[in-house]
Parts: sequence; structure tokens; C-alpha cells
Amino acid sequence: MYQKLDESKSTSLLGKYIKVFLVVTLYWIISILTVFVNKHLLSSDTVSLEAPLFVTWFQCVVSAVICFIASLLGRHFPSLVNFPEGNPLDTSTFRKAIGANNLCLKYVGVAFYYVGRSLTTVFNMVFTYVLLRQKTSTPSIVCCLLIVAGFMLGVNQESQTLTFSLQGTIFGILGSLALALYSIQTKKSLQYVNQEVWLLSYYNNLYSSLLFLPLIILNGELEAIITYKSLYEFWFIFIMLAGGLCGFAIGFVTTLQIKVTSPLTHTISGTAKACAQTVLATHWYQDKKSFLWWTSNAIVLLASAAYTKVKQVEMQRQHRSSGIGQKV
Repeated sequence: MYQKLDESKSTSLLGKYIKVFLVVTLYWIISILTVFVNKHLLSSDTVSLEAPLFVTWFQCVVSAVICFIASLLGRHFPSLVNFPEGNPLDTSTFRKAIGANNLCLKYVGVAFYYVGRSLTTVFNMVFTYVLLRQKTSTPSIVCCLLIVAGFMLGVNQESQTLTFSLQGTIFGILGSLALALYSIQTKKSLQYVNQEVWLLSYYNNLYSSLLFLPLIILNGELEAIITYKSLYEFWFIFIMLAGGLCGFAIGFVTTLQIKVTSPLTHTISGTAKACAQTVLATHWYQDKKSFLWWTSNAIVLLASAAYTKVKQVEMQRQHRSSGIGQKV
């Protein structure tokens, strides 16, 4: 009897690990594809549209439309499409659920995008203390200091090249800050939509579509959009729709990864993914980087991995302590 229970538990645990592996793999593929597509949209000579917030807004609109169509199909054909019930215009949900990444991509290369966004783990630690009032251990702080050191070395090496952009670096830091907040807030927001990834994706994109409109105007992008010659050409509409589909997919799999893991695991997964993305980018764009530039990437990756290990050990220790407390 006990043997059967152990086998059932092992099978369940294996199934959970396989699910996590598949979700993380899907996140990596879609995220890397999205970064390259967005880089082409935001700074290629082919597109040449000076409106990064408009591109982001369009992706949010496409994502919201996809979710809206899925919700309609779910109501009329529930046997074919299983879309959770929910009202995105409900004021209480709006209050509870409620671009810097694309701005970073516009001004920096895909390779440096990894270093520019490497501070997510550091911000995650800071917000965990500020918002959740959870203290951070000394080893975790040391790991974060190493990440900052790797980031500074990367900025130093990038500043010696013609591709360096201070504006892009600043947007990268803001993107790291936003991602850390997003990860924590997503985990919180899922409880308000019954842990439904589809609903949260629908709400986020609909709200973002509305919030980006005044930002587009304030950023002075209206003139660039109106005077853009290829605005209604088929190739431009096609690549914008492709970017919109990628935007929907990355929003969905990001929320899914946070749901099946945790904000911390999502942050580390994103950092490791970005490392692989950097290697691909240097080959794709034929970028030649110095030894110290690669060293900065290695420092960020190893420090992030060490931070993950430290947090894992700490959580296991806490789990054992709580288990002992329950037995006593």
C-alpha cells in the first residue's frame, strides 16, 4: 500500500517537473523570437518608424482582440473553446490587476539587451523587502552586488563601442525595474482572476491598450505615425501583426511561467534565456565583442545562478522548519 502511494507521489512529481520544463522551454523560444522581431520593428532600416510606444500599443491591441475573440468563441462554442468567465471592465478587478522593454530594444543591440536588463534580480530583491517586508540574507546581497558589478563592467565595455546608447541603458534599467514589479504583481493578480492565465492576459492587454494612448501623445509619436509612408502597406501591416502575435504569446507564456513556478524562478529563467539570446545575437548580427564584455555576461549569469541556489537553500530550510513546527 505504501509502495503504491510512493509510486503515485513520484509520478505526480515527475509530471510536475515535465510541465515546468515544457513551460520554461516555451517561454524561452517565444521570448527570444519576440525580442528579435521587436528589434526589427523598432530599429531596422526596413521599418524605420520612430514610434516605439505605438508599436507596443499595437501589440497590446492585437493581444486584447485575440482574447476577446477567444472569449466570444468560448461563450458560443464551449465544447471547442474553453475560455474562463470574467468581465475586464469590472472596476474592482481593474483596480487590483493594475513599454520600457521596447524602448530599451530601440536604442541598444539585442546582445547588450541582456546586460541592460540584468538588474531584474536586484530589483526583485529590493521590492521583496519593500513590498513584502521579507529580509534578504547576506549571501543573497553578495550575489546581487556581483550582478551589479557585472552590469557596470558590461556598460563600461559597451561604452567603448560605437553602438553604446546611454538612453538605451537607462531604459534597460527601467525595464528591469518594471519586470521585477510585474513578476510580483502578476503572482498577486492571479488570485483575483481565479488563477486563470487567459483572463489575466486579457485584462492586462486591454488596460495597457487604453493606458498607452496618452503616453503615445505625450511622447510626440503622433506626427511620426501620421507621416509614415508605409503605414497602410501590406508588408508593414503583416510585420506589425506578427509582432502583435509575438506580444500576445510572450504575455501569455510569461504569466503561465510565473503561475507554474514563482516570480523569482521567472526572473532567473529570463536571465538565463537572455544569455542564450546574447550568443545568438552576436552570431546573427556578426558583433565582435571583447573578452571583458563576455566576462561581464558570465559574471551576471553566474551571480544570478548563485542567487537562485541561495534562495533555494533558504526556502528548503524554511520549509523544514515549518514542518518541524507543525509536528511539535
